[in-house]
Formats: sequence, structure tokens, C-alpha cells
Amino acid sequence: MNTRLATFWAMAVLGLTSAGAIEAQERRPIEIEDLFEMRSVGAPVVSPDGEWIAYTVSRTSLEDERSYTRVYMTSAEGGDAIGLTLEGQSAGSPGWSPDGRYITFTASRDGGETQVWALDRRGGEGFPLTDVEQGISGYRWSPDGTRLLLTIRDPEEEDEDEKPNAPQEPWVIDRLQFKRDNAGYLTGDRRTHLYVYDLESEELRQLTTGRWDESLGVWSPDGERIAFVSNRTDEPDANANSDIWTVSADLAEPTDSPTRVTTNPGSDGSPEWSPDGRWITYETGIRPDLIWYATTHLAVISADGGEARLLTTELDRNVSDPRFSPDGQWIWFRLEDSGEDHLARIRPDGTSLQRPVEGAFSAGSYDWAGGTFAVSVDHLDRPDEIYRVNGADDGSAELVRLTGHNDDFLARVQVAETRNVQFRSSDGTEVEGFVTFPPDFVEGRQYPTLLRIHGGPVSQYRHSFDFESQLFAANGYVVVRTNPRGSSGYGQDFSAALWADWGNPDFEDVMAGVDHAIAQGWADPDRLGVGGWSYGGILTNYVITKTTRFKGAITGASEVLYIANYGHDHYQRQWEAELGLPWEGDNRENWERISPFNRVEYIETPTLVMGGEHDWNVPIQNSEQLYQALRRRGVETQLVVYPDQSHGIRVPSYQVDRLERYLGWYDRHVRGAERPVS
Repeated sequence: MNTRLATFWAMAVLGLTSAGAIEAQERRPIEIEDLFEMRSVGAPVVSPDGEWIAYTVSRTSLEDERSYTRVYMTSAEGGDAIGLTLEGQSAGSPGWSPDGRYITFTASRDGGETQVWALDRRGGEGFPLTDVEQGISGYRWSPDGTRLLLTIRDPEEEDEDEKPNAPQEPWVIDRLQFKRDNAGYLTGDRRTHLYVYDLESEELRQLTTGRWDESLGVWSPDGERIAFVSNRTDEPDANANSDIWTVSADLAEPTDSPTRVTTNPGSDGSPEWSPDGRWITYETGIRPDLIWYATTHLAVISADGGEARLLTTELDRNVSDPRFSPDGQWIWFRLEDSGEDHLARIRPDGTSLQRPVEGAFSAGSYDWAGGTFAVSVDHLDRPDEIYRVNGADDGSAELVRLTGHNDDFLARVQVAETRNVQFRSSDGTEVEGFVTFPPDFVEGRQYPTLLRIHGGPVSQYRHSFDFESQLFAANGYVVVRTNPRGSSGYGQDFSAALWADWGNPDFEDVMAGVDHAIAQGWADPDRLGVGGWSYGGILTNYVITKTTRFKGAITGASEVLYIANYGHDHYQRQWEAELGLPWEGDNRENWERISPFNRVEYIETPTLVMGGEHDWNVPIQNSEQLYQALRRRGVETQLVVYPDQSHGIRVPSYQVDRLERYLGWYDRHVRGAERPVS
């Protein structure tokens, strides 16, 4: 590295410790405020020469009541991480120009819209590459570095005759899917389309048009075509039939008739070209009738279309993020399996499946270039960091940690032990889970125990750092987390066992997890609590209608009377697929049969009910109905509604409030010792 460049990078380092050894210090139990000491490390992007890895680091500021994301860079050989973008301003989506000269990222500055920005590796200030009036939502460099592929949403129409202080225009709606959490009512016909921006001439050309949305596409190796994803059916809101399409990158006028590559009635996505440009690999769902319960598979198809080759149907596990190896001999992909996430590879003909990166961890996004293979990895005792993969081409990889953004945090706190456990449900089904123990845990002593349930339902607890479990353990609780039927890492049948039968097999599975903890002598059967958010709250509602074993419950952002959600939440298509149109035949019985509200008279457990005011994923009306029923029946309860919040509680002080209320409720009703709640 030349002297000028070395000086530039050295000046860019803003107080981040290296991944090396940290001086030992006395550790303390994790506290609520530690949530803001943690850092979230994003996807790695390797420079073309393989010498550097760019990625993002996010933090949340309680003082500022907001989150920040910066772009960082580290050497592929390890060492100090370098902060490239400004502290206190957010940036994302790092990338490299094909010649390695520029690091690019997305950012909005001075109240403007999101644009593509660049930093010259030789030094200097960042500068915008694009100046699109309505901003851009994504970008990719062309292989030759002369152009950018952009996704841009149609601009809003401005009313030049609008009066000062005029009220907001009414929402006029004619779409089948007419609302979405975090987006609000879906009105108008603004769509997201593909554009190409020429860096030298500064010409912006639109490639696609029409009444459909397009994903950010990928360039063919020769730079002549773009492969992208779009649902271009007559009524996209009524199905999930997204397909792979291609369009010429040199169109003088936009087209609404790109070339269709896949014809599968399910969801096709994440296309990637083979090095010779002849093939496209992608992920596909071949059972659209099973909606989210269906397993996603890996497929290959000619770039000109034709019959697809399915590669992983025998694997029966969800795959994602496929990518051809540089020589075209392998297809790499992420593989979700039994609470773990691996990096696997397979031959394009579907033979020789290997898992070079596997183990008791969660491997995330990955990238390679110039002989360097990088991946983000999460562990039970350590949040995400960036790792180099040695020996990936040999099929037996070694992980070398390169970053240490959470080292300072981990050096100050006691990380509780989490064990991976397996047990049998009441019908003999094997179920997997995780148990987290207080830092001062003593074998043979029974502890107050919390059953915490994941969202989804098609999701899972995995080998990754879980702050809530660590916080509960630090406060003296054993924490049981299970992956009941409906979870996603155990095959299609395991997931689809929950079809129109919510609250039955999954109830038996989570209760088996609690009984396992009791049988091991870890859990005090007289001091049990339960809770979760989203589907975790939904299953909590089932639990407290079926058993009185729990002394306290917390149900967050949950559903309770399903018919009331039809046309009110944003899941109309999924409700109709699983339970049927509620006015046809006997379908109404399905809706009522699995609604926890219809068993509310059996609830005796003191229950804290929580949610966001503007949640259109699981509307707050559900929480209000449950609260009203419990209050009317005389069951101890409280309703907490977070103003202006959607399904995820994003305001930092509200996040603190929620955790304080969690601990306060459980301490009072489960452990038997109250703590003040602000």
C-alpha cells in the first residue's frame, strides 16, 4: 500500500478495536442498556483483488432515539476495521467498482433522497454518482464498470394547484392487496422499474415499464442482459407467482414485454448467471398451494428459458442465495438445517452435494473475489462478525474471524451458556430447541423458567446470539426456546403439519420443551412463564387457553379472533389459501375453530398484552379484544400500546420500556419478586 493510501485509511479509523485479544476485565450480568452496546454486522462484499472486505455496521442510539449504519472495510488478512462513511449519518449497500478503485454505497444527505455515492480508494471525500429526483432503491455495477443498474420507483404526481395548509388527500383504493405494514394504504399505480445509468454521459435510460414491480436485477457476464424477478400475472396481489425475466441492457425505449425465462406457478427468485452466460440458477417454490409452509429449492435453467432442472428436492430443506463458482463447476447456496445455517454447494447437474461451511453456527451472507471468500457468521455466544473462509475450494473450510465489532461489549458482560437440546413431543415427534442458563447456574438447582416462542410460524430459533434470552438469564431465569412444528428448518412436512391446525401440534411441542427442562432438573415447575411476539404471541394465546401451568404470560403483537382480521391485516391471500373464504361453505368453522378468542373463558394466567398502534401485520385490534375479554373476566391483565409503531417496535426508548415490562411482569408473577417499571 502506498504512503498516501496508508495515511488515508489510518485517518479513517474511528476508535474500533481489532479482532485480536482484549484485555481481560471483570464481567457483569447483561443489562437492558447493553442492547445499545451491541453492533449488527452486515453482509461482506469482497474487493475485486481480494484484498479488502466492505460491509455495514449498525448501532442504535438510545440518546438520539434512532439507528445508524456505517460502511466499514477490513483487510482480508485481518487487522483494524476502517470506518469509511460518516459517524452519525447512515449509509448502506456497499459495493466495489469492477476495477476496485471505488467503494460505492447508498445514502441520503442533507434531507435529500437516497442516491449512489462513491469513495475513491486513493483518498478524498465521498461524492454522489446519481442524482435521481425521487431517489433510487438499489444499484449494481455493470461488469465493465461503465454503467449502473438502478431500481427506481415512479415519481409521485404533484398537484401544482394545492392550497397551503390543505388537508391530506383521501386514500382511493382499488387494489386487492390494499395495505401493508410499514407502508400503509397501497394507492395509485406507482411501480418500481429498472434503469441503466451511464457514468460518463450521465444518461439515465429506463428499461422496463408497465403495471408491475421489478426486483433489482443482475447483469449477464457480458453486460448485455439483465435478469430480474417480477410477478407479471394479471392480478399479482392474488398470488405469489414471481418469475425470472431478462431484458436487454441497451434498449433505447422501455418495454413492458421482457423475455420470460421461468414458468413455474410458484415463486422464483434470486437469479444468478453462470460465468459463460448460458445458465441461470435461482431459488424456487414448487408448492404455491402450501404458501409459506413450502420448502424452497435450488434450480437451474437455460438463460433462454425452457425446462428447469430442480437440484434439491431430495434435500427437503430451504435454500437461498445461490451463486455459480467462478469456474461454473459448482453452485453455492445457503442451506437452513435444524437450527443451523450452512454454506453448501452442488454440481449444476444436481450431484455431489457438499457442505464446506457447516457447524453449530448460523452462516449468513457470503461473497468472494480475488481468491478471498468471506461470510458473516453468528454464534450462540457471539453476534455476527465477518469471517474469511480458508479452503472453500477443497470442500473442507476453515473459518477465520476478521472483525471484532462486539469484542468490547462481550469483554464487559457475562455471556450465559446456551445448550442445544432435543426431546420428544407427546406423539413421539422429535423436537429441537435451545436452553439458556443463568451465568451462575448450579446443576441440580431448579430455577424460574420462561418458555419463549418464536414468530413466524415458519421461522426458527437458530445457533445465533439472542439478546432477550441472555437478558432473562442474567436476571436469574432459565430460558427455553423450542422449534415446534410449523418451524422452517426441518422439512416441508414438519412445517406444513401446522396447516389450518394452529395451536395444536405446536402447543404439544413447546410444552414438551418445558417438560424436558423440568425432567432435567433445570426448571421449577411451580415458577413458569410464557411469552413471545407475533406468532410467538399467537401461540402464547393458545398456551394460556389450554393450560394453567404458567404463572405469568406476555403476548405481543398477537392475533386472537381471526375473522376480525380478514380485510384488516395484510394477509388476505394467505388467510384465503389456508382457511378459505369465510363466507363459503363450512370455511367459517375453520376460522372460528382455531381462534384463541373462542376459548378465552379458560384463561386464568395473568397476561400482559402489548402491540404497536399502527401494526397492520397483526393489527392492535387483536390485542385490544384479548385485553377487553380478560379485563371483563377479572383476569389480571394490562394493555400496553406503543404510539405510531408498526409490527416491529423501532423507537429505542420503547424497546427499553418493553424489556423493562417483560422483566417486571415475569418477576412479579413468575419469580415472585417485583421490580419497579418506569
